[in-house]
Amino acid sequence: MQTKNPLEFFRTLPPKQCTECGTHIIEQAESYLLECDRCLSKKDEY
Repeated sequence: MQTKNPLEFFRTLPPKQCTECGTHIIEQAESYLLECDRCLSKKDEY
């Protein structure tokens, strides 16, 4: 088994999707969020 170049691995990852609504999340470095801003703001209302 050949090891992939680490940079190529990260370049080919699919975009992260919100677990609530399925929209694509634009990530920032060191972001571990699984939900988009819209879904997170809805949770604050409860």
